[in-house]
Amino acid sequence: MSYLLGLTGGIGMGKSTAAQMFRDLGHPVWDADAAVHSLYAPGGAAVAPVARAFPGALRDGAIDRAALRVELAADPSGFTRLEAIVHPLVAADRAGFTARHKDTPIVVLDIPLLYENGYETQMDGVAVVSAPADIQRARVMSRPGMTEANFQMILSRQMPDAEKRERADWIIPSVTLEGARAAIMDICARIMAGKADA
Repeated sequence: MSYLLGLTGGIGMGKSTAAQMFRDLGHPVWDADAAVHSLYAPGGAAVAPVARAFPGALRDGAIDRAALRVELAADPSGFTRLEAIVHPLVAADRAGFTARHKDTPIVVLDIPLLYENGYETQMDGVAVVSAPADIQRARVMSRPGMTEANFQMILSRQMPDAEKRERADWIIPSVTLEGARAAIMDICARIMAGKADA
C-alpha cells in the first residue's frame, strides 16, 4: 500500500519545482492542474458541462482558462458552480492514478487547494512548499500576463501560508533549490523508514 503524500503550497511558492524533484527521485506525482488541463482540452469530460455553465469560456472545442478566469472575476459566485462540475471529475482521475501506483512506496498528490478543499483527510501526510512573501510576489508577478488583480484574486482563494505551515506534517523551504531538495530527500527517507518499521 502506497503512502499518499499531499503536496501543496500557495501560488509562486515553488510547488511545481518540488513536484519535479519528487519525480526525479522516482516517486510518481499526480498533478491536479494537469488533470484539469486534460479535462478542459478538446474531448475532455469537463468541456460540455463547463461550457453550459460558462458559455464564454468555450474556444475551439476546449475550455479557454483565460476566458474562464474573466467570467469568474466578473461573477465570483461562479466558483461554486465550477467546482461542482470539475471536482468529481478530478477526484476520479486522482483515484485512478493512485490505483495504478498502489504498489509504489510513495505516491505524491500535487494539489494546490488541498487544505482549502479538505483533501488532507485523504492523505497519509502533507508537505507544504513555502517561501517568504516577497519572493512569492516576485515570482508570481514575473509570469506573463499576470496582473495585481489576478494575483489578489488567487490569494483570496488560498489559505494563508502561515496557516498551511502550521497544519503541515512537513515544510519544504523553496528559497533555494538545494534547500528544497534536501528537505524532500529527508521527507522521503523518513516515510521509507516508517514503512520499514510498520
